[in-house]
Amino acid sequence: MFTELVCSAAAVSLYVNTLDADFCYDDRYPCHQDQPGPPPETPWTNILYDDFWGTLLTHSGSHKSFRPFCTLSFRLNYTLHGLRPWGYHLLNVLLHGLVTCLFTVICRTLLGAGPWCLLAGLLFASHPIHSEAVAGVVGRADVGAALFFLLSLLCYMKHCRLRRGRHRSHGGSWATRCVAWLLASLWCAAGSMLWKEQGVTVLAVSAVYDLFVFQRLRFRQVLQLLLGKPRCACLVGLLLLSARLYWMGNKPPNFSNSDNPAADSPHLLTRALTFFYLPAVNTWLLLCPDKLSFDWSMDAVPLVKSLADWRNLHTVAFYGGLTALSLFGLHGPKCHIKESNGKAHVANGKTNENGNPVSDTNHNNYSENGSPKTTMNGSAVPHHCPQQTTLPPTENIVVFSIGIMSLSFLPATNLFFYVGFVGFCLLVAAGARTLYVKLRTRCSKALIVWLCSTLVLLNGLRTVQRNRDWRSEESLYRSGISVNPAKAWGNLGNVLKNQGKIMEAESAYRNALHYRSNMADMLYNLGLLLQENERFTDALHYYKLAIASRPTLASAYLNTGIILMNQGNQEEAKHTFLTCAEIPDENLKDPHAHKSSVTSCLYNLGKLLHEQGLQEEALSIYKEAVQKMPRQFAPHSLFNMMGEAYMRLNRLEEAGHWYRESLRAKPDHIPAHLTYGKLLSITGQTSQAEKYYLKAIQLDPSKGNGYMHYGQFLLEQSRLSEAAEMAEKAAQLDHSEFDVVFSAAHMLRQANLNEAAEQQYELAASLRPDYPAALMNLGAMLHLNGKLAEAEANYLRALQLKPDDIITQSNLRKLWNIMDKQGLKTRQTNGNGHQ
Repeated sequence: MFTELVCSAAAVSLYVNTLDADFCYDDRYPCHQDQPGPPPETPWTNILYDDFWGTLLTHSGSHKSFRPFCTLSFRLNYTLHGLRPWGYHLLNVLLHGLVTCLFTVICRTLLGAGPWCLLAGLLFASHPIHSEAVAGVVGRADVGAALFFLLSLLCYMKHCRLRRGRHRSHGGSWATRCVAWLLASLWCAAGSMLWKEQGVTVLAVSAVYDLFVFQRLRFRQVLQLLLGKPRCACLVGLLLLSARLYWMGNKPPNFSNSDNPAADSPHLLTRALTFFYLPAVNTWLLLCPDKLSFDWSMDAVPLVKSLADWRNLHTVAFYGGLTALSLFGLHGPKCHIKESNGKAHVANGKTNENGNPVSDTNHNNYSENGSPKTTMNGSAVPHHCPQQTTLPPTENIVVFSIGIMSLSFLPATNLFFYVGFVGFCLLVAAGARTLYVKLRTRCSKALIVWLCSTLVLLNGLRTVQRNRDWRSEESLYRSGISVNPAKAWGNLGNVLKNQGKIMEAESAYRNALHYRSNMADMLYNLGLLLQENERFTDALHYYKLAIASRPTLASAYLNTGIILMNQGNQEEAKHTFLTCAEIPDENLKDPHAHKSSVTSCLYNLGKLLHEQGLQEEALSIYKEAVQKMPRQFAPHSLFNMMGEAYMRLNRLEEAGHWYRESLRAKPDHIPAHLTYGKLLSITGQTSQAEKYYLKAIQLDPSKGNGYMHYGQFLLEQSRLSEAAEMAEKAAQLDHSEFDVVFSAAHMLRQANLNEAAEQQYELAASLRPDYPAALMNLGAMLHLNGKLAEAEANYLRALQLKPDDIITQSNLRKLWNIMDKQGLKTRQTNGNGHQ
């Protein structure tokens, strides 16, 4: 047990410096501008129906990554300490320590309880490639699957040992224990699959262990055995895969070009050469993990497009080496049967870890009752080779190691899988042991020990270095620029933007587009950055490029429509919003974000129609938005606008219903308090109305909007002094908001506070010097206050902006009459009020 504890301690010490790291995540869709407030919490039961990324498994855009155990572990973390990252990382480290212990136990069975078992465990604990699975919170899927993978394998190894028949004398208890360990292995295999898809490959690995390590059969015998009778593991594996496929809606995942560019290539030669090359890349990372990346999608591994590509030499070298290793393992140990002249046979030509021969404890192929020994499925054990020794030969361990690496890698195509490195570490330890046994000089043996120690040390140092990259999002993404520049620069841009480094973020986005110009998400993110910095023309350009690159990117339509609406291009904005609403909900990268954007488009389209006075059309759009909105959409603004539309149609009862729905969805939603207060005031419930106005002010006393609406209410109640006080308070708080200042000026004038009203009208005119009503009202106020020349100037400025305004013309004629009576000089040149 000491060995397992040492390896576990090594794992914890190597990864403990990640515990305080920032919580890293891939921010694929920034939040929409019109969805304030946190979304409702996802029900726990959704882990049974959603994939790993929160998309319904049966949806056409789902990645089909059904990992409920992993998702459940995240939910438990969240319940205990929210989104503080230390707990997530701590659990990852503890899981890695457990995996290291289990792996060391397996090595102890195969290599013996000595230094070679310790070497394998330390290699596994310290290999830098595991940084991505342990330091990255999302990598828990790999670590958890590895835990149950190894538990399943250990249970099966225990089942095999019981199956030898040594305990048949125990009668029914032996059979019960044997079946129990087999069932435990199968249950753990299912658990591994529910952590991550590739976990189901443990069944195939167990079969390799049974045939090549436990029974020590040759390749030809294995083929005969498999053709003769199906094995239990195969049947259970097919059952698990069938159940999983059924639960996913009987559809395979649909990956985009950026996720798997090799599979998306239209050329057969490119696909074939690239897929053959990818295992060589992964093997090199095992041998020399010099370049590590948080993401291997897009062009992290450039496609191999021709036979002339020099990387094909790597492919040839890899498969040549793999073939040589396989032939060495499948050749099997030499077996010499005891001859009739009494010469002793050699038990598998086997030596123990110290170089001493190991003899078989059972020198014949017959069981205790004299009948031939049989395998698990009842076939006879070949007579030419003894069945049991203390430790399996190196050749069998080689086959087993290759089996773990290849079988666990196959379902992942060009993705990494944590368990695959179990086979690598075991293979290195077995090779080191073999070299140590075959070398005769003490100096050579010392060299092997020194090389192994150096390897563990170098791996540990590289792991510590890699963990430093994982301490923050910025350092992580900067470290990935050399491997996956497009993705790394894009994610770095998001981080820099959140840090307020706008110029650096823009540069990062442009660098990402330099490497991959058709990334719709990056074009959208750049547009969003420019929009937030009021560079609307440039933002509109990038939004349109994003739409051209991915016509289903609803968030780009949303922000395009918002800019067009604010620029006064209302018809084009309507068309943009409607186009977004008609995008089919199929094969989408993130259906939740898509539905939210579609709902937001409909919401903004309804607001546009509402402002144009088309209340029936607006209500129709709002109702469509309610039908299409996803569960996580915060609907309070939508419900409040529906109430507003019903108010304008004088359908007060329905308006009240939607105002209350808005407050139910978000009890601190200030606009709903104000609009519902107005409705209560209209229906005569003034005391209740006042409570809602005061509540709105209480929720955010730093905003003038609440004081302004409350002042209007007080004015209607003829509480003039209180209304004036609220108006001045509103203008003081929101002195740069035209609507607030303009309304405050109106209230002050109605309260007969003309001097104060004049000041607010003057401020409103300075905020909107091109707004005729502001200039006309300022002129009227100056007119009332006797400042006739200044009033004339403002009337004339208002007429320049709106020459046909009857009220302004009438006021100006009255002003000139007064000025003529007082003998004051005017700017009148003709009778129609024009200079």
